[in-house]
Amino acid sequence: MREPIQRHSLIAGMTCNVSGKSRKFSLSTQIFSALGLSVALACAPVAVAQAQDSIAAEAKPAVMSVKADDVLLLDVEQAGERLVAVGSRGHIVYSDDMGATWTQAPSPTRQMLTAVDFVDANNGWAVGHDSLILHTSDAGETWDIQYRDPALEESRDEQAGGLLERPLMDVWFRNANTGFAVGAYGLFLRTDDGGQNWEELPDLVDNEFGFHYNAMTAVKNTGLFLVGEMGTMYRSTDFGDTWETIQDLPYDGSLFGTAGTGRGNEVLVWGLRGNMYRSSDFGDTWEQIQLETPDGGELQATLSSGQLSEDGKLVVVGVGGVVVISEDNGRTFDVDVRADRVALATAAVLPTGDLLLLGQRGAVKTGPRGMSGVDKSAPAAQIGTP
Repeated sequence: MREPIQRHSLIAGMTCNVSGKSRKFSLSTQIFSALGLSVALACAPVAVAQAQDSIAAEAKPAVMSVKADDVLLLDVEQAGERLVAVGSRGHIVYSDDMGATWTQAPSPTRQMLTAVDFVDANNGWAVGHDSLILHTSDAGETWDIQYRDPALEESRDEQAGGLLERPLMDVWFRNANTGFAVGAYGLFLRTDDGGQNWEELPDLVDNEFGFHYNAMTAVKNTGLFLVGEMGTMYRSTDFGDTWETIQDLPYDGSLFGTAGTGRGNEVLVWGLRGNMYRSSDFGDTWEQIQLETPDGGELQATLSSGQLSEDGKLVVVGVGGVVVISEDNGRTFDVDVRADRVALATAAVLPTGDLLLLGQRGAVKTGPRGMSGVDKSAPAAQIGTP
């Protein structure tokens, strides 16, 4: 039985008074609060209860809703010509018209889903709270649970304290068989059979203090790059089989995102207070990228996540409606701020050149600079059927 443990985190534990009782927020609630995604996850019992279930012995399916694309969405991936997005309450939605309209897919969980990855047009995986891993083989229309924290199946002494939640924060597959999922407290999982079996590998990465893993990315013709708490960085030159911890770090604040530039050995990382760094040698050396707001000031907003398009356009988003765009493979960046100032979780570049922004208000399709589409005009999501 895995014992409850305590450790210091850069993001301090928060408590709320709920009916006279003090309840500790989950780790990922704290992380999303730091990212500015706090309206639905703030210190309000009803909002928190709706955003995620507490750790439970049995998974409950997500509630079907015509507003599923209007709530907090955290990640999106392309599955062939389809877009698939995941987020709070276990919601999974998909679009066959590049984000104009969305259909909700039945989901086997009400836990928050944090990331999604597709290896081809049909097979994809989503991860989230309870160390959950979901799989689809039909482009996101139906999902099954492949893995959840084994400790949830064990009896435990409630008087000894709550079980330490270890949400998964990212997932990446290098082919239809081999994939990796990473998350809180150094949680690192691997599968070599398409997710039928997942193995926890606590010693694969040199992470003695169990720092959280927040994001990973594939760098073209080079390897995998992983970032996390306290500015920690890790790299794998064999795309996940072995890992090296980077010792000479340019920054000691949490990093929430990373991306390649489309060129070998080049990688970007970003996180708290607008900090962004670029390496041209896969993490040996770093240079800071100075990001300026439209009025000429230094960007202070926390950057969450983003994506690189096939033609080298990189879009990174963050707190306060910040949209950071590079049109030249990450060499230079322009910063804009949306009028609605709504916190954004990630972005995708559509084949048309338009952007799809995900965050506090769900999925919003915008123009190429991310500035249009402040008010959603598309019809609400339809409830899908398997």
